Amino acid sequence: MVVMMAMMTESKDVEDKEEILIHTCCAPCLTIPFLRLSKRFHIVSYFYNPNIHPYTEYKTRLEALKKFAHLKKFTLIFENFDYEYTKKFISNQLMHDEKGKKERCLFCYQDRIKKTVDYALNNGYKTFTTSLLTSPYQYHDEIREICESYANNSGLDFVYEDFRSDYKKSIELCKEYEIYRQKYCGCVFSEFERYLKIKD
Repeated sequence: MVVMMAMMTESKDVEDKEEILIHTCCAPCLTIPFLRLSKRFHIVSYFYNPNIHPYTEYKTRLEALKKFAHLKKFTLIFENFDYEYTKKFISNQLMHDEKGKKERCLFCYQDRIKKTVDYALNNGYKTFTTSLLTSPYQYHDEIREICESYANNSGLDFVYEDFRSDYKKSIELCKEYEIYRQKYCGCVFSEFERYLKIKD
């Protein structure tokens, strides 16, 4: 899988900041982590989300993140879409979905956080977090536990903040920056649940 890097021009004080690798699910959810953490860290956004369906939606969200990266001048890292892996991912999602929505979501979190931690370890990053901590619609405590577990096992530092209190502000920022906001989490199951109003 080819890694594409978009290095943006930053302010002069970047040399005084430690880098933080932020697993980024989408641009809207990154707005608040960026706002808070850029005061302390050099932001590096890592877009890895094989859950996003369909492919056109994946491209739309990636383009929105590119727009935000250019606007705010931070580094964006993403990988070329891997069709074969995505098929395996969806198959695994289906197996976990049979145990209930939460199990499906936990599998999805695990996969994306593990990939982020692996990338951090292989590329010299010491600190990470995830924009998944922004949405009030995610299993927040479980995301935190997954990140803490990977941090303990890898030796990386996990920066935890509860970004949910500024969720409404993220909506306002997207309007201000004219950034695309999706209407469902990402996977085909969440799309069904959103538009068919399916309850777990």
